[in-house]
Amino acid sequence: MSANSLLFGFHAVTVRVKTAPASVLEVHVDPARRDARMRQFVARVEAAGIRLIETDDKRLGQMAGNTRHQGVVARVNVLAPIHSLDDLLDAVEGPPLVLVLDGVTDPHNLGACLRVADGAGAHAVIAPKDHAVGVNATVAKVASGAAETVPYFMVTNLARTLNELKERDIRVIGTSEDATQSIYDIDLSGPVAIVLGAEGPGMRQLTRKTCDELVHIPMRGAVESLNVSVASAVCLYEALRQRQ
Repeated sequence: MSANSLLFGFHAVTVRVKTAPASVLEVHVDPARRDARMRQFVARVEAAGIRLIETDDKRLGQMAGNTRHQGVVARVNVLAPIHSLDDLLDAVEGPPLVLVLDGVTDPHNLGACLRVADGAGAHAVIAPKDHAVGVNATVAKVASGAAETVPYFMVTNLARTLNELKERDIRVIGTSEDATQSIYDIDLSGPVAIVLGAEGPGMRQLTRKTCDELVHIPMRGAVESLNVSVASAVCLYEALRQRQ
């Protein structure tokens, strides 16, 4: 995302208005939408003192780059990262829970993973700078606000970062179809980083070798694997269940 960027969709824009209203430069809304959801949204924006602009659907589509904007597009300042990964982990109270994505290049998958990470209480999501997608407007829309709340770190060398996590006594648990133990067989209540690869190729070989343990998600039907965002939900919520 550039220093000045766009968010679209009710969830993504509402979360930014709630959490960092000063960063919202202006909000464009479709005047043809007069339903209760839009009225409530407009009232929230006006209460925050943010400039509101009526913009037709065609122009909104041009701004968002697609037709899934729901009649809402915001021009915002990109928020500076609050923490480095080290600073964030130093500040975590209790055992860290980290999601690592190796090779996820689809923005819809990343957005869904961020939404899952937020829901399960993960402290951060980590991905390599190469072979991965960054946070853009599509990711923010799919994430339904989680792109604003879950720290997303893109690192130069993923294997090195995993080793640095292990130096912090964070167990690195990789997911693989051919692993002998399942996600339900291991203790996830302590400090843990759960690594998932892209659909199809899975984790890269060096990433796999760096993991402390490998686990699989039990599959009882005909399909062989789950979408990466669904798999992240299975794993993170199992960790959350054990922690509760």
